[in-house]
Amino acid sequence: MAKSTSNDAQALIHSLYSAYTATPTKLKIIDIYVIFAILTALVQIVYMGVVGTFPFNSFLSGVLSCVGTAVLAVCLRIQVNKENKEFKDLPPERAFADFVLCNLVLHLVIMNFLG
Repeated sequence: MAKSTSNDAQALIHSLYSAYTATPTKLKIIDIYVIFAILTALVQIVYMGVVGTFPFNSFLSGVLSCVGTAVLAVCLRIQVNKENKEFKDLPPERAFADFVLCNLVLHLVIMNFLG
């Protein structure tokens, strides 16, 4: 029984890998950016757990900045993906401009929250 589970897991990993190799490079770069933002938020959470939460607004601002940036990057990935039929009329330049503008607004709010 464990052997079939191992074979199933290997087949799943192989199918995910083969599907991801067909992904365009632009989407892979966005994926790396999302992973970096999430890892940065996790590092901040671990640091808070080790050191403490004295300037809690700063901790909250840092984590919300990372998570908000990751969410906006996922939205950018959805809009730029050619296989997504909902945004077929949206040019990639417009999607990127929306991403930059939303990031600007997000970080202005985060800087205001720092106090």
